[in-house]
Amino acid sequence: MHAPATPYADPQQVLIRQCPDDPVMIFCPAELQATAYRFQAGFDGLVTYAVKANDRAEVLQNLSAAGLRAFDVASPAEMAAVRAVDAGAVLHYNNPVRSKAEIAQGIAMGVASWSVDEAGELAKLAEVPCTAEIAVRFKLPVTGAAYDFGDKFGATPEQAVDLLKAVAAQGWTPALCFHPGTQCADPAAWTTYIDQAARIAQRAGVRIARLNVGGGFAAHRVGAAPDLQAIFEAIRTAVAQAFGATPPQLICEPGRAMVAESFVLATRVKSLRENGHTVYLNDGIYGGLRDLHDSGPLTRVLAVAPDGTLRRGTGQVRQIFGPTCDSIDKLPDGLRLPDDLQVGDYVLFQGMGAYSLALNSRFNGYGINNVATVLSLSGHSDARQ
Repeated sequence: MHAPATPYADPQQVLIRQCPDDPVMIFCPAELQATAYRFQAGFDGLVTYAVKANDRAEVLQNLSAAGLRAFDVASPAEMAAVRAVDAGAVLHYNNPVRSKAEIAQGIAMGVASWSVDEAGELAKLAEVPCTAEIAVRFKLPVTGAAYDFGDKFGATPEQAVDLLKAVAAQGWTPALCFHPGTQCADPAAWTTYIDQAARIAQRAGVRIARLNVGGGFAAHRVGAAPDLQAIFEAIRTAVAQAFGATPPQLICEPGRAMVAESFVLATRVKSLRENGHTVYLNDGIYGGLRDLHDSGPLTRVLAVAPDGTLRRGTGQVRQIFGPTCDSIDKLPDGLRLPDDLQVGDYVLFQGMGAYSLALNSRFNGYGINNVATVLSLSGHSDARQ
């Protein structure tokens, strides 16, 4: 397992020993590797990792150690991050809008799979070796996600037919791909997309080599954990029904659901105002909590005293501000925190490995600079649901 030689035992030990006044991201390699094994055991195909969710070296190292050999990259910088950890890793360049310079760098890096969603973008790929795979990305008006990626990327099914024909005619390995949208917990979204993928391939008269069913797998944010196995089963059934005896090989590219659970964000209470109804934390939407603004609330939160004990008072919803001088630095949905919360306590957000570090800024001099490694996150397993 790739981790520092002397990791802390659990999040409580981090707080007790460091007594941090700045926000700390707490990383558990064992949790990350367990999630990677779960995806590989449950999904009937190649599991890749969407690097955009968290590109830290220790994340990529632990995923490589857990058996992942292919990575979904969106830029040359992400390619370099993967290559620095695993020189032999397979790169899937699935950002369908690229400059000519980025394409040249992708070719130099040996990108094995590219995605495309528009004829002009396909024309840019003329120098890509014919040994590469090109997947046509399509979109549908499917609901069930926190927000729809189809607003920015994806060909219509009609456009996808023409693009798939062109890819096959020009000698590349033809494939299809889609993304149901972030935080998607509805298996029906994948079923609908897979059925349409078979129709596109049939109309184009092209047998696709692979079907990339995207990311979008939901992380645990509120209530019960998402049923990933139900989604895996729905994908398996849908592919069998749509493609029959000659199904394409499958690929998935989880980012959020792969890395979220392996990190906890520890913030600290700087001030309580209006009889405790307003809370000021040392991190906010310009730091590790930016994703809460876009992807909806996260209720798996604990309040912890400086000595590591849990605050257990009856909870109430409070207005939460971050530390910057900007008044919009506020959590949009508030947060339920215990009545016995005190200034100097820690507020721990579970399941924060995805996008928290990637979107972390240094506005006003605040942000996350400290990442601590722990052997287990079980010390804070009884988060409020």
